[in-house]
Amino acid sequence: MSLEGQKAPDFTLEGSDGKMHSLKDYAGQTVVIYFYPRDNTPGCTKEACGFRDLHQDLTARGVVLLGVSRDSLASHDTFIRAFGLPFTLLSDPAAAMMTAYGAFGEKVQYGKTTMGTIRSTVVVGPDGTVVKHWSKVAKADAHPAQVAEFLAKRA
Repeated sequence: MSLEGQKAPDFTLEGSDGKMHSLKDYAGQTVVIYFYPRDNTPGCTKEACGFRDLHQDLTARGVVLLGVSRDSLASHDTFIRAFGLPFTLLSDPAAAMMTAYGAFGEKVQYGKTTMGTIRSTVVVGPDGTVVKHWSKVAKADAHPAQVAEFLAKRA
């Protein structure tokens, strides 16, 4: 299911910066929210480092970047320190936000159907509407460049 053209679901989650974050905090800004399965795993690390490497360019465009997983804040802190991540990671242990964004549910992994985090990304425009939704990211390492390319075309 694509969220494109719809109002982005609101959320309030604790971030790795020690603050509570809600979508309304970013009204008037473009927000990239990427959902990933787990800190310190190979694919998630490649994706996070890709966003890290593009962070300065995204910030220069006025884009806010948030990563979301079910991991604890302590896990996020370790992940951030290990890879020098300059953006906030949100902790969604109950998967409430991820479910609202279609980033948690049934997925097939190694031929088995399981419940879990679906690697995906949304771009929320300044008016709070989802302008782009990658509902299933296949290549974690290449995805940050896809997001940057989309944002460059919108500029």
